[in-house]
Amino acid sequence: MASLANVLLSRRVQEMVINGEEPESLYICRDENEAQNVPSPLAPIPIIDLNLFSSSTTKTEEEEEEELQKLKSALCSWGCFQAINHGIPSCFLDEFRQVTREFFQLPMEEKNKYCKGIEEVEGYGGDPSPEEGQFLDWQDRLFLTVYPHDLRDTKIWPQNPKSFREDLESYTCKMRIVTEIVSKSMAKSLQLEEHCFLNQFGERAAMQARFNYYPCCQRPDIVLGLKPHADGTGYTIILQDEVEGLQILRNQQWFTVPTLPNALLILMGDQMEIMTNGIFKSPVHRVVTDREKERTSIAVFYTPEKHKEIGPVDGLVHEERPAVFKKVKDYEITHWEYYQRGMRALHIAHV
Repeated sequence: MASLANVLLSRRVQEMVINGEEPESLYICRDENEAQNVPSPLAPIPIIDLNLFSSSTTKTEEEEEEELQKLKSALCSWGCFQAINHGIPSCFLDEFRQVTREFFQLPMEEKNKYCKGIEEVEGYGGDPSPEEGQFLDWQDRLFLTVYPHDLRDTKIWPQNPKSFREDLESYTCKMRIVTEIVSKSMAKSLQLEEHCFLNQFGERAAMQARFNYYPCCQRPDIVLGLKPHADGTGYTIILQDEVEGLQILRNQQWFTVPTLPNALLILMGDQMEIMTNGIFKSPVHRVVTDREKERTSIAVFYTPEKHKEIGPVDGLVHEERPAVFKKVKDYEITHWEYYQRGMRALHIAHV
């Protein structure tokens, strides 16, 4: 089993599609009847105007407070929101999506210059081989550490397309600004001191970028682009293209996340659920495949700095709401071990 998985992971899903191959058994993850060909309803995920949280914006206290309450409600119920007016020009987002597409359209020998080993995380290829009994995802991806700078492995930062590195550098700077606004706004929505989450993330909070490519799939009824999971991050910022595919699990039902051209989907990870003492939810999500359309997305994972202890913020632990979670360090490592078994790790942090 492991050896078959390794054989498949040493190849590229994109190659299989070009060669007209049917998905192998290890990609088959659900019963044909499960999907029932009924499209999942669109998720009514709240849209939040980040400009209303900017100190340089003219707005009334009521407008800001109303948006903060909307933000809190979104994160308590959905665990995510669509961020608009985030300060990143739409022309740059379009260019960044285009550069991502161009990378995956390069000849295989060019992409393989940034290839990773089967058990490595960073670089171009598939995720490391999961534990026995777990299926494989119908996708190829490029995974890079982008911050702090001294943790980057620039050997695997593509030099082709020509503007890739420069665009990724620029996007990273913009993401750092977004995470500061979002982290402060989430704190204010809970009537907390605005730096309380940023302090837990630390000055060397990690950022990793994952460029996802989901090729067309002949069997979208039984093959997934990405298995159901919750993120082990603080939170994740996702730039989607125009093709729907990301789904959120809520009340035992899958909802499709709408694609808004210039929005960033901001999705809570387990560590944010821990920091908010269970008030904000880290949602289980997955990616479905499509028979006719390929799909790309860019996810930036924002995670507390290495070896930094995080836990429920003091202001959210009191007599009426005792601590639900204990303090943890390097949670994302434990999360990854459970993820490889097809399981969630959040219970290890429960009191």
